[in-house]
Amino acid sequence: MSNDYRNSEGYPDPTAGEALSRIAANEKQSLRAFRPIVYICSPFSGDVEENIANAKRYSRFAVDKGYIPIAPHLLFPQFLDDDNPEERELGLFFGNALMSKCAEVWVFGSRISSGMEAEIKRAKWKNYHLRYFTEECQEV
Repeated sequence: MSNDYRNSEGYPDPTAGEALSRIAANEKQSLRAFRPIVYICSPFSGDVEENIANAKRYSRFAVDKGYIPIAPHLLFPQFLDDDNPEERELGLFFGNALMSKCAEVWVFGSRISSGMEAEIKRAKWKNYHLRYFTEECQEV
C-alpha cells in the first residue's frame, strides 16, 4: 500500500495512507519477530507412524504459539537406524546437543518412553525449563 490512499470521497488522504503502510509493515515484521527454540519431547518407538504424526502436530502447535520447534525424532530416524543400538545412542546424543540450544523442553503425552525418560532426566540435570502437555496440547 502506498501513501496515495484516498478517502471515501476520492480525495488524497496521506495520513491514512501512512497509517495503513505502517500497519502492513508491522504485520510483515511480526512474521520475522524473535521466536524462542523449543525441544519437542514425545514418543517415537512403539506405534512409529502415529508417533511421527503426533510429533508433527506438536511441532505445529509450537509454531502456532510463536516458537521454533526442534523434534530430533522427526529428523534423525531418516538416516539413523533406531533399531541399531549404536545409532540410537548417536541419535540421542545429537538430540542432547540440540536440546542445549533450546529455551525450553516441551514434553507431550501421558506415556514416557525410554528415550523421553533420558531426555527429561538430562533436562532436569541441566536445569532446563520443562513444560508438560497432554496429547491434545493442553498444558498440565
